[in-house]
Amino acid sequence: MACGSGGSCQSGCYKDNGDEEDQHSQKKETANGVATSGNDVNNQDLCVKCKSNETIATANPAAAAIASGGDGGRFCAECFRSNLFGKFRFAVTSNAMISPSDNVLVAFSGGTSSRVALQFVHEMQCKAQKNFDASRDRSLPVFGVGVAFVDESDVYPVPSHQFDEAIEDMKLIVSNLTPPRKGFHVAPIASIYSSDSGDGHDRLKELVNAVSDVTGKDDLLLHLRMLSLQKIARQNGYTKLVLGSCTSMIACHVLTATVKGQGYSLAADIQYVDARWEIPVVLPLRDCLKQELDMLCCLDSLNVVKVLHNPHSGINGLVSSFVKLLQEENPSRECTIVRTAGKLTPFHFNRIPETDDHAHLASRRRQKKFNLKPNESLPPESFCPICNSPLSKSDLLSLNDVENGHSSAETFGAKCCLSCQFQILPKEPSSMEDFYLLLPQPIVARAKDGNHCNQRWLREQIQDCLLSDSEDGT
Repeated sequence: MACGSGGSCQSGCYKDNGDEEDQHSQKKETANGVATSGNDVNNQDLCVKCKSNETIATANPAAAAIASGGDGGRFCAECFRSNLFGKFRFAVTSNAMISPSDNVLVAFSGGTSSRVALQFVHEMQCKAQKNFDASRDRSLPVFGVGVAFVDESDVYPVPSHQFDEAIEDMKLIVSNLTPPRKGFHVAPIASIYSSDSGDGHDRLKELVNAVSDVTGKDDLLLHLRMLSLQKIARQNGYTKLVLGSCTSMIACHVLTATVKGQGYSLAADIQYVDARWEIPVVLPLRDCLKQELDMLCCLDSLNVVKVLHNPHSGINGLVSSFVKLLQEENPSRECTIVRTAGKLTPFHFNRIPETDDHAHLASRRRQKKFNLKPNESLPPESFCPICNSPLSKSDLLSLNDVENGHSSAETFGAKCCLSCQFQILPKEPSSMEDFYLLLPQPIVARAKDGNHCNQRWLREQIQDCLLSDSEDGT
């Protein structure tokens, strides 16, 4: 399919063979740029791919208005959907996101992005099931799919009847996507605290309230949400975590990370694959605009749950409004932002671990594209215990001054990235002690585990200055 995006398209779309035959028909360009063919019939309201159906803007103006300036004026509904699913499928296959042996967990918030991600994963699963049933040897199993929702009502209170209705709506959405059957998991965000502790809800509220900066509070909840999803995936045997992050969301993150001073770790967050987590995270909608996802939900009547959506605040809210305004003025702005940030060199963990041939082939292609070294030739990464961002060398060198002779809270604070130190951590030592005691165990454990990587890295840096046993002067 010819997507009309010139050389900037990364969706893997292609020109149908039928388009080559159409080139033999005598086409002309009128003075106002409208294509005509045959008897000079005006075809401006026909799909640019199939050239037979009306465009969405003509057949369904209400749906086209959702994504004004997008593909609604160029494609019919069928071709638009085919193009959008093609972007999703190309991202999955070219980055080895899902293998037949996987058990995939889709993070579901109820919004359009996660709704489309769930729908497309379901369609891939259905196709795999049909191929499995049709094959004689049945050598390739069908990957499993589960759905997870993180309940944040402890932080953002929702009337109980509205919350119950929203959960029932989600269950109905998931049940309507079977077969194959999909598990549905609902976990409160406070579940990141130990299950044997009954004060998890209170500790969570105290932890969030201890962050005075509104941007820091928003970021902390984002990190806690990821920990909750990782816990759900780990406890239920899932091997991949699918997020509905699209081009529009990633464009906002590029700008917010730049403003917050997270430039070093930015490349880690915007790739198709992020395997720094215990359960690798994949972003199959990375090349899809939110306007496109909204329009698909309208065209296909995909139900969404809006009552549980929480607006961004602080810097995150300002940047989101700014990017939305940019997109309204020029529909290519979000793609330009993401494409520019995509020139950053990914980290070695931005690929699926090489456990099968398909993943290994995709990994080799990616190493060649970005000139990356194999994992075994790289030193271990150290990560911020709060946001899990990779730390730069300057951050690691500064840790050498606080490893010894300081309290656990002070040492923990020094191990965090500069953005978390500024946005999230309290400034007063006494407040920092209280904040440290409120942290969930996974974050504290991550800081302790980071000690070994830091010490190994520092030793490698000063290796040339160390005396061997034969040179110690004895």
